[in-house]
Amino acid sequence: MTIVQLEYLVAIDTYRSFVAAAEKCFVTQPTLSMQIQKLEETLGVKLFDRSKQPVTPTEIGADIINQARILLAESEKIKEIISDRQKELSGELKVGIIPTVSPYILPKILSGFIQKYPQVKLIVWEQTTEQIIQQLKLGMIDCGILSTPLHENSLTEIPVFYENFVAYASKHSKLYKKKSITPDDIDMEEIWVLNEGHCMREQVLNICQRRKSTQGFQHFEYNTGSVETLKRMVDQNNGATILPELALSDLSDKQLDRVRYFKSPEPAREVSIVIPRNHLKRRMIEALKNEILDFVPKRMKHKKKKDLMEF
Repeated sequence: MTIVQLEYLVAIDTYRSFVAAAEKCFVTQPTLSMQIQKLEETLGVKLFDRSKQPVTPTEIGADIINQARILLAESEKIKEIISDRQKELSGELKVGIIPTVSPYILPKILSGFIQKYPQVKLIVWEQTTEQIIQQLKLGMIDCGILSTPLHENSLTEIPVFYENFVAYASKHSKLYKKKSITPDDIDMEEIWVLNEGHCMREQVLNICQRRKSTQGFQHFEYNTGSVETLKRMVDQNNGATILPELALSDLSDKQLDRVRYFKSPEPAREVSIVIPRNHLKRRMIEALKNEILDFVPKRMKHKKKKDLMEF
């Protein structure tokens, strides 16, 4: 049994295809198949049911694959020990980030991170919470930046900051006429919300506490995964929406006049770096965390007087 065979084994499980796994491992499909066959002969068991499409692990194969992931993670720690002894960080850091955080964090920290750590290559995917969780479990990314808590025993959450939610209202909205608001002031008939699959949607609905009225406008239903689109819908079509506070950074004075803050305790979300339990690249992840902390305002570094929304 070799490390390479275990890498091929995990790749097939991840992509559920011998062809796709071979492409990702940069080998020919016959080479990969031959190595898996040798591994099966060594272990004396069948690891995959090849008659099914997509390819699926056998019952014992699934248990062996789980152990293979642990062994591969442990083998990577040898490289990390060497990296930790070096003065300069180097290598790849694969990051998943939710789209309601990405546009307000990444553009602000990227140049600073790259200047400080020129030997680190950041590879970033903007994805939903469920996609990031799945990729963390499969070892396809090193960490995720998303809203927590997730209640996932196999993952570790490192809280980084706590971001308030605010209302953004047109002049025809009831919210516009108030200096500050409470959740009871929100009329779900005029609120634009994100579509299913985005954790911020559930957090907004929790703020409103009216889960039975989540259809938005009576005569129009719009599905979007973009906070920026929600702002534009308010600007062009009236109504109101709920925004994360960092989304206010690029607003004009005219747009800022449409922002209404909640009374204390303000609804907020916890944003964390999430890593697998047997995580690697600790120094890179710590460097990324510190870069984010250097950017966010001091008031966001604690959760005092905040009502944290789960999803």
